[in-house]
Amino acid sequence: MSMAQRERQALVEAMSAVGPDAPTLCGEWTVRELAAHLVVRERRPDAAPGIMLKPLAGYLEGVQAKAALAPFPELLEQVRTGPPWWSPLRLVDAVANLSEMFVHHEDVRRGTPGWEPRKLSDADEARLWSLLRKMGRMAYRKAAVTVVLATPDGDRAVVHTKSDAEVTLTAKPSELLLHAFGRDEVRLETAGDPGDVRAVLALDRSV
Repeated sequence: MSMAQRERQALVEAMSAVGPDAPTLCGEWTVRELAAHLVVRERRPDAAPGIMLKPLAGYLEGVQAKAALAPFPELLEQVRTGPPWWSPLRLVDAVANLSEMFVHHEDVRRGTPGWEPRKLSDADEARLWSLLRKMGRMAYRKAAVTVVLATPDGDRAVVHTKSDAEVTLTAKPSELLLHAFGRDEVRLETAGDPGDVRAVLALDRSV
């Protein structure tokens, strides 16, 4: 079973445990609304482009709102079983859905106060580090300074080069990936000019 598949199953378990009305880290979305987002993303190719294309966002919102009216157990089952056989996402699930399932699993876990970081295997952290190196450039593209991501084990990646001023964010790859995806409920250490650090932490990191 791929990490994406394991995160998917764990996400469904977390959603079931906290219930449909629990908050998430996805803005004002509840767990039900997050589940509807995932279902539409994987099962409604006519609406899913609205996730990235603003002119189609209104149509997406309508489809998603309707999907959220389904019984909660039905939504969870659709998330659990993943893309249908005809979906292109099914062929690339292990790659295309790794960040989606991991980040949204943590969105549910960390949406409730009292959360603690999970301890992932070294292999899983390595997978997330590889993913982070690829998408970090997009996440920190608006920074006015150079941004370096680093791990406690000594790995480093310069994801944005802008000036001689430099801000370094240090944490496990799992925490850095969540931060790169715009989440602030993370545990990381920072180095650099305090003003530069505050600016990097406040960046719009949407991809």
